Amino acid sequence: MALFREKCKKHNLRITPQRIAVYQELLKSKDHPSAEVLFKRVRNIIPDVSLDTVNRTLLTFSNIGIINIVEGYGEARRFDPDIETHHHFRCVSCSTIIDFDYKPYNDIIVPGDLKKRFTVLDKKVLLEGYCDKCRMNK
Repeated sequence: MALFREKCKKHNLRITPQRIAVYQELLKSKDHPSAEVLFKRVRNIIPDVSLDTVNRTLLTFSNIGIINIVEGYGEARRFDPDIETHHHFRCVSCSTIIDFDYKPYNDIIVPGDLKKRFTVLDKKVLLEGYCDKCRMNK
């Protein structure tokens, strides 16, 4: 919560009950929830919170660097409270997202032609396949 408070103050964001609830629920989660899943969890704490508020709050948190977005690639965006460098495995069957560390992926070299055309801010690796549970059911 210290990082949350520090970043909110740095970006002149009020620390509201809604923002606190969204951040705390995301911190508790290990499943990289979507905005809709988090909305249902936060609604248990703040019954009149809206999905729009939760979604805008998550996007704001991403913009100030206290959470990461795990792109959905056709599915809903998912959110990750772990801002340390790591990568993801996504099951193509059940959509489970699992964090993993593999140091060589942290040092991926950006091809020269991309460096000339774009400013690369971050590098993330997403592996896709079947998790153990889904692989056993195949």
